[in-house]
Amino acid sequence: MSIVELRQYTLRPGAREALIELFEREFVTGQRAVGIRVGGRFRDLDDPDRFVWLRSFPDMRGRRRSLEAFYSGPVWREHREAANATMIDSDDVLLLRGPGFTPAPGTPEVRATICRPSDAAAFAAYAGRHLGPEHALHRTEHAENDYPLLPVRAGLDVRVWFGPAEPPPWPTQELRLGPVTG
Repeated sequence: MSIVELRQYTLRPGAREALIELFEREFVTGQRAVGIRVGGRFRDLDDPDRFVWLRSFPDMRGRRRSLEAFYSGPVWREHREAANATMIDSDDVLLLRGPGFTPAPGTPEVRATICRPSDAAAFAAYAGRHLGPEHALHRTEHAENDYPLLPVRAGLDVRVWFGPAEPPPWPTQELRLGPVTG
């Protein structure tokens, strides 16, 4: 299992395509060059001003090293102003532990579920009945964020999975996502 960030950006109206073009052209390879595995990148199908993406790291120590290398490196320095100009909020980030997720090529739509179970044992029973390996189940990573320049949402205990499943009996956020093909 890897350390995974699920990042949801709220963008300035009409700026999503500009960010996606910049992201795909510069940031995917720039992050991969410093050891970051860039996973699925998505347009939120219910909000034209949201961009959702995942990236993963082998562990928390590797996360810190890779983030320091990327955000102090030439790719970010050259393009950060253009990227930041598209964003209203980039701090909606869940720090998770799981396999990461990239949709199969040609997948037109992905559903992501963010669930806040109130009981770990009851969730395990639910997952055993309704979620398989294809759902790429993730859970909150409770380690301290050791790269505070990039905030993460703290104090939450969530489970995140990809693909359709029987609705759980706990509060959820459902995301309908259109994969970006890079």
